Amino acid sequence: MDHQPKFFENLSGTGKAIGVLTSGGDAQGMNAAVRAVVRMGIYVKAKVYFVYEGYQGMVDGGDNIVEVSWESVSSILQVGGTVIGSARCKSFRTREGRLQAAYNLVRRGITNLCVIGGDGSLTGANLFREEWSGLLEELAQKGKIDEEAVKKYAYLNIVGMVGSIDNDFCGTDMTIGTDSALHRIIEVVDAIMTTAQSHQRTFVLEVMGRHCGYLALVSALACGADWVFIPEYPPEEGWEDSMCVKLSENRARKKRLNIIIVAEGAIDCHNKPITSEKVKDLVVQRLGFDTRVTILGHVQRGGTPSAFDRILASRMGVEAVLALLEATPDTPACVVSLSGNQAVRLPLMECVQMTQEVQKAMDEGRFVEAVRLRGRSFENNLNTYKLLSQKKPDAELPKSNFNVAVLNVGAPAAGMNAAVRAAVRVGITEGHKMFAVIDGFEGFARGKIKEISWGDVGGWTGQGGSILGTKRTLPAKYLEKIADQMRTNNINALMVIGGFEAYESCLQLHDARSRFEEFCVPICVLPATISNNVPGTDFSIGADTALNAIVETCDRIKQSASGTKRRVFIIETMGGYCGYLANMGALAAGADAAYIFEEQFDIRELQANVEHLTEKMKTSIQRGLVLRNENCNENYTTDFIYQLYSEEGKGVFDCRKNVLGHMQQGGAPSPFDRNFGTKISAKAMQWISKKLKETYRKGAEILSAILLLPSLSYKYIRLQKYLNEKYLPIPMTLSVCWECADATLFSSQ
Repeated sequence: MDHQPKFFENLSGTGKAIGVLTSGGDAQGMNAAVRAVVRMGIYVKAKVYFVYEGYQGMVDGGDNIVEVSWESVSSILQVGGTVIGSARCKSFRTREGRLQAAYNLVRRGITNLCVIGGDGSLTGANLFREEWSGLLEELAQKGKIDEEAVKKYAYLNIVGMVGSIDNDFCGTDMTIGTDSALHRIIEVVDAIMTTAQSHQRTFVLEVMGRHCGYLALVSALACGADWVFIPEYPPEEGWEDSMCVKLSENRARKKRLNIIIVAEGAIDCHNKPITSEKVKDLVVQRLGFDTRVTILGHVQRGGTPSAFDRILASRMGVEAVLALLEATPDTPACVVSLSGNQAVRLPLMECVQMTQEVQKAMDEGRFVEAVRLRGRSFENNLNTYKLLSQKKPDAELPKSNFNVAVLNVGAPAAGMNAAVRAAVRVGITEGHKMFAVIDGFEGFARGKIKEISWGDVGGWTGQGGSILGTKRTLPAKYLEKIADQMRTNNINALMVIGGFEAYESCLQLHDARSRFEEFCVPICVLPATISNNVPGTDFSIGADTALNAIVETCDRIKQSASGTKRRVFIIETMGGYCGYLANMGALAAGADAAYIFEEQFDIRELQANVEHLTEKMKTSIQRGLVLRNENCNENYTTDFIYQLYSEEGKGVFDCRKNVLGHMQQGGAPSPFDRNFGTKISAKAMQWISKKLKETYRKGAEILSAILLLPSLSYKYIRLQKYLNEKYLPIPMTLSVCWECADATLFSSQ
């Protein structure tokens, strides 16, 4: 993969006009996409226009199509829905309506259109593009435009971005709005769990997803639901009996609550609807459990967009403008998608057709094919849920005779508990005995080890911190005691969850193998640190939760300045010597500047930023935001920057500082961290099982190996500067930091 930075200096939008519109159902993050299109368009010196009220505004014209400036999109990043509006438009479905829309665009010289919406909206845009030349010729025949305009505006370029909370568009791993909708769902589930436990209740939650079960599936995975109903994977015949048996068994194991999640489009294997009321009636009639139904409805569409959605939409918006600038008359309409850790461009109609194929497959009962068409992300989520949701009877479990220990090392990170839960349950499914180590390697040396069962980890996915306890202590000074404990408990493999301390600990064990044969076992390290600063992975467990905590705090801080005199806030984030949290927090919160360790800065840059904020404050803008990574510079401390801004801003703005501290490590894990921890932990345990089965022979030594497990998410991009800081185009680069996606395997063999 090419790791060279992308340069934009050679791309110019001079003389071009870009229209941006939102269409179909609203989704959190749409405003971030609109903002990115506007500011990236202005950065490349193009004119950018809002098209209000979707296609209806394009047809109506007039004040619905307005040229915008950099300031037009200030303070919309944290707003849910879409500030430029969205509306159903019957007239655009007619040729006469599209003719009027073409006339309104040509009058303003708009031949580049960025459409943010679902598959229906994008299909309409593609049809508009295909008819464009014919529409212009018809307008010329009617005398509305001249032949020169027909030649000058002969081609319409279309780029789409998918805004849909259902994540129902094929070709992308995630659509704009999905992560925020999951946040709303999980907030409700976490709240419901407390009342359900108090009264020993069963709750049936109905979530959106008329044609796609992504929200239901991922929220079920994130909260450890007892049962989930989705349209792509209907339950087998006799599911009523199976579900009731499972609920009864859970109650018998002293579980005080049951959660059942139903997608609004859920069906059985005969394509008949499975409703939340039907599920409730079944549980009440068969089991007599106190059961309640909660229909989340449009709550899932509302609220502030998550950090993930803001960043995803910003990345997609930038890529959409680049695609428009690079388009030729022969370039087909494309859609900007997320694939693994990269924003990519795919042929729009191929993705639309694949999306329609999913529904066709479901209608015809080809459910395995429907799941495959949904993509690898959906398929992986489904397989992981099936693996973790239901324990097989002991008689059906294989017997491996292996003992596997799980421990947390270093600072706590939200999602650690979800990773432990997945490790324990997958290990039991593989036939291993699972052992929990309390308080990291220090507890290991003291013999704080206990066998842990399937039921012991129930409800752990939503718990913050580390239930097992975690310490930064490295094993070097306890090697002999740890070896004794591994021998005493016959530990055949280790899973270590943590940050740099976990990496260093396992390499210390690796180096000690020549002295202690007990360490010659498979060891797997899962990256878990809010700083996202460990090698071998694009993302680490806990970073998303910390990022959301930073962004939520920044939103509140900015809001506190509303209606007051002009004010600049200096915010210090965690991260050690890694600027991930500060940089991504600045991008997601719309900060004016971010100071990070990886990008050196001096007093001249500090002064330039002060001058920029001074000019900004002379306009109607009343607040500024500056983020600083805690170790970005030993001399330019948070206090120094605060005092500098305070002194230089006298008479224009005053200054406040805030050190976020350990609040970034606390709280319930985000849906992303719950699912991320769950999935990579399940993968890690399968790797351990594979190594144990492959290498164990009677009388032979187990292969000694360490795996540093990678992920397939993205790290950080330097979008911050030109989306937030600058009013005018200046020489700027986009440095893309993609890490190696291959696992790093160390072996003493």
